[in-house]
Amino acid sequence: MARILITIIFLSLSVSAYAFLSDNEIALQQKELAMKPIGERIAFWAEKFVGTPYDSDPLGEYVTKKVVIADEHVDCMYLTFRAVELGLAKTPSEAVMVALDKRFIGRGRIAGGSVVNYEDRFQRGEDMLTSGKWGRDVTERIGPTTEMEVSKDGRKIKILSKGTLHSLFVAPNSNASQIRSFRSGDLIFFIKSPTQRISDEVVGHIGIVKEEAGILYLIHAKGTKNKGGVVEKVFLSKYISSMPFIGIQISRFD
Repeated sequence: MARILITIIFLSLSVSAYAFLSDNEIALQQKELAMKPIGERIAFWAEKFVGTPYDSDPLGEYVTKKVVIADEHVDCMYLTFRAVELGLAKTPSEAVMVALDKRFIGRGRIAGGSVVNYEDRFQRGEDMLTSGKWGRDVTERIGPTTEMEVSKDGRKIKILSKGTLHSLFVAPNSNASQIRSFRSGDLIFFIKSPTQRISDEVVGHIGIVKEEAGILYLIHAKGTKNKGGVVEKVFLSKYISSMPFIGIQISRFD
């Protein structure tokens, strides 16, 4: 009965299915990837979105439509959601169940085939980081961190500053051993300067790492709500060299 219920929920929420993979094809890929490390599975699914148009809906199409799956247009948070959900799950329907847990501060609820409590969703990257639902913080394992205050109540976080990242990736004597500390599937949360913040938000962007033959790539939804964009895969070092952020935090699923 539980399996039938999950299937019904999945079908009712699949308003926007993958344009390039059927549910059966997704399930087959998940089966083939089952023995791979979690991070590799997450990176695999992130890469499947490369070329997908940016979601221009200010709330996110999935929120406005009250669905779990809205894959035709994605922003950086939705890309992260789906890559992790598909990577952690064994089937497409199980990915929906993962979504109802991880996208929400509490848990998502469904009524009449629609998600009815998206007001309880994670809306900021920093809240994802501190929730414990989105992997463990491995920032300090990558390199020397800088502590910064991020809220009026004095809360502080440790980040890899842009200067540190430059020394790791861009400088002539960059530290290859620390670069190798990154893994496929690592989630990178890009930290905004206090002067760039509109409403005290700390994280300005999210991307996913993929490692190939010793080279690190960033898969991310590049764009803005008013101008659009696309999901792209770029050299992580190139993105860091010109990024408009003051540093990063990294989380990882083991």
